[in-house]
Amino acid sequence: MPAPADQPAPLRVAMLSYRGKPHVGGQGVYVSRLSAALADLGHHVTVLGGPPYPELDPRVPLVKLGGLDIWAPPHPMRKPRAWELKDWIDVAEHVSFVTGNFSEPMAFSLRAWRHLRLRRSEFDVVHDNQTLGWGILAMQRQGWPLLETIHHPITVDRRLELAHTRTLREQIGKRRWYAFTKMQTRVAKRLPRVLTVSESSKRDIVQDHGVAPERIHVVPVGVDPELFSPRPEVARVPGRLITTASADVTMKGLSFLLEAVAKLRTERHLELTIIGRAKSDSAASRAISELGLAGAVTFVSGVPDDRIVELYAEAELAVVPSLYEGFSLPAIEAMSCGVPLVATTGGALPEVAGTHGETCFLTEPGDAEALAAVLREALDDPDARARVGEAGRRRVINQWSWRHTAERTVEQYRAVLEDASRAEAATR
Repeated sequence: MPAPADQPAPLRVAMLSYRGKPHVGGQGVYVSRLSAALADLGHHVTVLGGPPYPELDPRVPLVKLGGLDIWAPPHPMRKPRAWELKDWIDVAEHVSFVTGNFSEPMAFSLRAWRHLRLRRSEFDVVHDNQTLGWGILAMQRQGWPLLETIHHPITVDRRLELAHTRTLREQIGKRRWYAFTKMQTRVAKRLPRVLTVSESSKRDIVQDHGVAPERIHVVPVGVDPELFSPRPEVARVPGRLITTASADVTMKGLSFLLEAVAKLRTERHLELTIIGRAKSDSAASRAISELGLAGAVTFVSGVPDDRIVELYAEAELAVVPSLYEGFSLPAIEAMSCGVPLVATTGGALPEVAGTHGETCFLTEPGDAEALAAVLREALDDPDARARVGEAGRRRVINQWSWRHTAERTVEQYRAVLEDASRAEAATR
């Protein structure tokens, strides 16, 4: 059905995500929820995705841009066989990998460019979700109207990982693996319009990628307040904490939470549910063993959102112990569920969670003693927990929804198209 005469026509969006499964990080949630919210507004979104592929609304088609899938379980970092190298992009991905680099963003961007180069008439705008590979610049040279989302610069991850390496060999390996961030910086500098999710991330993108601040526009992510809502019929489990964290990502600060839990367990019963996948050879698994927490920590992964909401309802506190966050979907999902939140002041977390003692409990990042102290404070004061939980939910539902994110993103799409029209007119 055509749009009414007084309304702009629906947009045709090609959304790019080099990996997008919701259970492998917040970027997968972003692609899934935003594309569905755009469809709710009447726009036509096609997602071009790499493995592991995103889980999308039925109204959102998925174009699978397969590759070598070097990092797929159960054999991550496998060496591709010669017969798998079918074209020059496969070869480029393989060469980058064998020299120690994370090659997915570069290779995916080139596959996306190859797919789109003869489809200019099928889409109005390309929206890249932090691939920032060379193929994005190739699309720009072809005249594609481009919008780029950068959740936060991965250079931050690089700094934190290098700061926490234990050996020279680890440091050399991390430096080689994060070499792709140089490409991302070069691409980001040349893009005319960038979205990010917080003012904190905007400052970091300016500092690390050298993008002019006037080219960066803040559009926060959202939450579904009807799905992520309090479950009064579910009983809280005394002493139960919950967190969402990748067991092998330094930035998430899980080691500091484990240390804080071990300290508090000397004085009270405490248990921790981790929404994430356990890895037997990870630093977190070693810490759990060394701290004697094997019977107190439970990992849960691959479960539907309804079960995650139940897990939140069972917890007395939700914890985001991160050293840095560009926004933190787990924070607003927990707050939306009415669970009192304990968070650090890393990155955008104060911007998201609010004021200590009012909408959350805050502490400094990277300090297990300080984290244990604020957990003790919250656990010892049920009235404060109830007050903070209620205020936290009000804060979230008053500020963040995926519909609002989609509406503001559409404003940026139309601004991109206006910029492209002006540039075209100037060349006539």
